[in-house]
Amino acid sequence: MNKLLYSKKKMSEIVGWSEANGRRWVKHFKEYIPEELTGTRVMYNSESLRIMKLLKRLNEAGLNTAEIKLLFSNEGIPKNKNEEKNLFDKFNSNNSNKNVKESIPSIKDMMIPYLHMIKDGKAYPASEITEKLVNHFRLTDEQQVMKYENTSDIIFLSRVRSVRYSLKKENYIEEVNKLTYQITSEGLELLTENMNEIEEEIEELEKVIDPLTIVKEKLDELKQELAETLLKQLRNVHWIKFEDIVIELLTVMGYGDGKVTQRTNDEGLDGVIKEDKLGLDNIYVQAKRYGATNSVGRDVVQSFSGALDGKGARKGVFITTSYFTDNAKQYAERLDAKKIILIDGKQLAKLMIDHNVGVDISETFVIKSIDYDYFKDQ
Repeated sequence: MNKLLYSKKKMSEIVGWSEANGRRWVKHFKEYIPEELTGTRVMYNSESLRIMKLLKRLNEAGLNTAEIKLLFSNEGIPKNKNEEKNLFDKFNSNNSNKNVKESIPSIKDMMIPYLHMIKDGKAYPASEITEKLVNHFRLTDEQQVMKYENTSDIIFLSRVRSVRYSLKKENYIEEVNKLTYQITSEGLELLTENMNEIEEEIEELEKVIDPLTIVKEKLDELKQELAETLLKQLRNVHWIKFEDIVIELLTVMGYGDGKVTQRTNDEGLDGVIKEDKLGLDNIYVQAKRYGATNSVGRDVVQSFSGALDGKGARKGVFITTSYFTDNAKQYAERLDAKKIILIDGKQLAKLMIDHNVGVDISETFVIKSIDYDYFKDQ
């Protein structure tokens, strides 16, 4: 029996898109949509249709092509209905986070309140002013700890730093000691201005950007670009080299002396890390070099767990260049008798960068600040 194949036009029609719109989505997600060549024609199968329907649902949920690509990159492409449900659950959770993010006061919102917090003319530590702002805006714990995506920066604290820099730069506050601030006469004068003048000045203050913020953003971009390039390189190296890289990384991270196991009949274990000189406590390693869309499921992790049992081992690290399904993660988290750590491609690239494995230091920059203690009287 011949399996059913679809043209781009037919597939678009089934999904509910115009032919032109369907072609556009196929073009954008070519790496995710399987295609088959029949003679000289490119055709699409049932899996292609499933992914197109998924793209339609995500688009109707409010995501554009760039956002969907980012979602697939972060979470992987779901392989079945259950994984699709998990993806939408995460999307709804992200939407909730988005609402929290939007409720955090902006730099503009905090400019004048910041000055009001210190208008008595006393010197205040930055941490105390920040606490005053938290109380003023009645921020929840969630609002206070929400971070930007792909960085460790807390949104609220980052905005407070920007406010502080702008006010200091325009001489509305001054730093009288390290991270200790006091309002200036110009700052007090600004608080007495009428609302129109204050609004105009706030607009000008918003344009003042801390150069350190720009540097950090650019460094984050460079690090992200390096991680993506590194991951592509890892997916293309020979599997023997990949195993060597993984063992070297874990050794450099300080887990002990590592070595690759025999290349054949390795019983599903690619390496071992001896945590002590006598090898009384070992960490066994599985390294899988997969493509970006080739997920690691529960069955593969369960097989690794069984291999650990064969060694009487309690600790394992499973490293892949792709990603783990939710079922795989849940299985690893629920283990009692042993501990299995799962490291996906993104984490692997980050660890290699952090520990200087497979990367070189290109440039080093030193940023200096004033030493207030130096100027104090003896």
